[in-house]
Amino acid sequence: MNIHEKLLFLRGFIRDPLRVGSILPSSPLLAEKIIQIIPWHEVQTVAELGAGTGALTRFIELNRAESSKLFLFERDRNMRASLKLQFPACNLHSNASSLLKNLDQEGISQLDCIICGLPFFNFSNEMKERLLRQIVRSLKPGGYFVAYQFSLHMKKKYAAYFNIERIEFVSRSFPPAFVYVCRKQRPYQ
Repeated sequence: MNIHEKLLFLRGFIRDPLRVGSILPSSPLLAEKIIQIIPWHEVQTVAELGAGTGALTRFIELNRAESSKLFLFERDRNMRASLKLQFPACNLHSNASSLLKNLDQEGISQLDCIICGLPFFNFSNEMKERLLRQIVRSLKPGGYFVAYQFSLHMKKKYAAYFNIERIEFVSRSFPPAFVYVCRKQRPYQ
């Protein structure tokens, strides 16, 4: 991660702290932990929600199968422009709350895995519910939802939608983060 990416992320935070949620991109330690959790041999379609400057995306690119499809969602237009330059082969979209619509336009019915760095703490209850319904509907049964948050505030909410297999604490990341490892087990209406 270079200084340009850190400044781009900081500017995004200053412009809209409720949407960006942190002053720095995800740390390499956090990215490595998330990547280790995912069984990449099972993943043909993956989405990253809140891709930021691509700090985690770089690790996804190194680990996913060449034949797999990666969908990136980033609301900040400057970060999205940076992602487009760095990852031209990825499918890039601006709004995670249109996840199902965007996947349908891409000809994808369900995803194997969603990695989420969205700052749910800053969202209204209505927005949280709308996003989580989209996420659940877009995952195949048994699909992985791996989310990182800076507190345990989403534990009950995630448990209402997924089976939480475990929560790992990454203390050496800045800020320290909780990584929720969840699976979709039941059909969701």
